[in-house]
Amino acid sequence: MTDSADGSVFDLVILGGGSGGYAAALRGAELGLSIALVERDKLGGTCLHRGCIPTKALLHAAEVADSTRESAHFGVNATLDSIDIGKVNAYKDGVIGRLYKGLQGLVKGKSITYVEGEGRLVAPNAVEVGGRRLTGRTVVLATGSYARSLPGLEIGGRVMTSDQALTLDFIPSSVIVLGGGVIGVEFASVWRSFGSQVTIIEALPRLVPAEDEACSKVLERAFRKRKIAFKTGVRFSGVTQDSTSVTVSLESGESLTADLLLVAVGRGPNATGFGYEENGVAMDRGFVLADERLRTNVPGVFAVGDIVPGLQLAHRGFQQGIFVAEEVAGLNPAPIVESGIPRVTYCDPEIASVGLTEAQAKEKYGADAVASYEYNLGGNGKSQILGTTGFVKLVREKDGPVVGVHMVGARIGEQVGEAQLIVNWEALPEEVAQLVHAHPTQNEALGEAHLALAGKPLHAHA
Repeated sequence: MTDSADGSVFDLVILGGGSGGYAAALRGAELGLSIALVERDKLGGTCLHRGCIPTKALLHAAEVADSTRESAHFGVNATLDSIDIGKVNAYKDGVIGRLYKGLQGLVKGKSITYVEGEGRLVAPNAVEVGGRRLTGRTVVLATGSYARSLPGLEIGGRVMTSDQALTLDFIPSSVIVLGGGVIGVEFASVWRSFGSQVTIIEALPRLVPAEDEACSKVLERAFRKRKIAFKTGVRFSGVTQDSTSVTVSLESGESLTADLLLVAVGRGPNATGFGYEENGVAMDRGFVLADERLRTNVPGVFAVGDIVPGLQLAHRGFQQGIFVAEEVAGLNPAPIVESGIPRVTYCDPEIASVGLTEAQAKEKYGADAVASYEYNLGGNGKSQILGTTGFVKLVREKDGPVVGVHMVGARIGEQVGEAQLIVNWEALPEEVAQLVHAHPTQNEALGEAHLALAGKPLHAHA
């Protein structure tokens, strides 16, 4: 099907080819819908090119560096001579390139009309790209997010966001990271593994403040052991830079100097300048407002991904894209429950969680109606083999289902799949305790935690 210049109309016109946009396009085409997909940059968006994939490639290279450095502990005599950042970047770019090529092939194979260029909503049912008008029975807004800064904090030179940090061709000897959330702790972890001195500045009282407080404590302990410095409960007040360094001033009067400053204060919605407000789409603080079925206030216009308030995660946008395609196709899919979306922070050690934190559960159900249990990875055979510490923490309604799972440890993100099934299917500890968990795996830790919470601890104290 061609565009509306010849009078035809698409079932879906999608503005943005990131995780949410391309997922809507692929699922829509699979369901027999005619699709136009508009992207001004590269198909795959931030996640593939400037976010999830490149950062995780760097984190894997960092893990290899640490494994080499610590190899004698395992009886393997190896030495870490140096980090060749050029080859690290080539490896990272190779991963991106292969995934990008595969995604391009998927879109091409689905007979999706892919339009490159800056798109703009010009009517509730139309997007214009370089003078070309694409009319749709339904329009999906999926323009993603950008790396935020703070008022008065200009990006440039030695002050950068994750976008610039991912393209560095050298390893800084020292870095200040402004922000102790997901992006900040991941980059801090990478640079420390590569040999940099790192200091994190976080305005809130603890690192990864969106996670359960117990996770923050374990991560902070691990970072101290790794000699990653951090200052929490302190606010940034200013920055100066010259040709050799950057100096950060804090409201406490203290100042810190390093080679680089990474601004990791979160991501903002990329939703201005696209004609949304002009066409009546309701917005709040730059975000596009949508209901639980991802409908905006304008009939026929949906919104997915980072421009919609909530968790800014690629897999959230991906699932939302699928949801909208199925909704438009008349399949009446079940709404996505935000608290049931798994979250992983890929620093060393990793943090993985799904559901409510203990504090959130107490606020929702009442302090006396919530029980929790922490299973220490010291009792898990595979974790001992890997040489990692951490825990699996369960939060449940008393005499009710598990409503939150929170985990810390090396590679623990791989266990979040079962954790999300437990929470989303409202499993009782007794039900999970009946399942057989393979030995020796870290997955056993989930089973052990549920055994203990069910009142029959095996490799754990009650």
